Amino acid sequence: MNPVYHQAKFINSSPHLSDTPQDQGMEVAFAGRSNAGKSSAINTLTRQNGLARISKTPGRTQMLNFFEINERQRFVDLPGYGYAKVPLAVKKQWHELMETYLTSRKSLCGIILVMDVRHPLTEFDWQMIEWCEHTGLPLHILLTKADKLNYGAAKNTLLQIQKELRDANFPLTIQLFSSLKKTGVDEVHAALDQLFTPVEPDQSEMSTPS
Repeated sequence: MNPVYHQAKFINSSPHLSDTPQDQGMEVAFAGRSNAGKSSAINTLTRQNGLARISKTPGRTQMLNFFEINERQRFVDLPGYGYAKVPLAVKKQWHELMETYLTSRKSLCGIILVMDVRHPLTEFDWQMIEWCEHTGLPLHILLTKADKLNYGAAKNTLLQIQKELRDANFPLTIQLFSSLKKTGVDEVHAALDQLFTPVEPDQSEMSTPS
């Protein structure tokens, strides 16, 4: 466990990159479908029940939500993908905002991709995985809501996804997680520690969190 993540505090919500915090330091972005448990995961790993509540409001999910950990590190909650009750034009706007952020943000050092363990590897998930593979950006997959399945079924899903992604040639780690049961928090902290560690020129792989 790394208590530094418990110090996270909300900075702002930005509808455009021009409104974001200065592009310096290091940022880890959380991505995932709007019903995958992204906000709950952020709240659980920071031990702050209301920290990410702002991203649960449909109007706010149009924005990039920034959380400061310290003066050099931040979390970024990306717009939840797939929210059904907004016009197609708004979904397009979210997609363009995410694409612009992902391709132009210099301080972005890693992605936490949140998937519901019962519905993993959606089209959006594959797009994010392929983008990380193309850019070489480290990716940590969080299989949330693991408490909704018995341990055997959840473990089988984990193993299946590991098998499907075994040929990935970029830094990739995967874990089970439950916000309700608070399981997997230490693993997320270890993954974040790794993502926030500057990569040396000769470092080609990210170690698996213990």
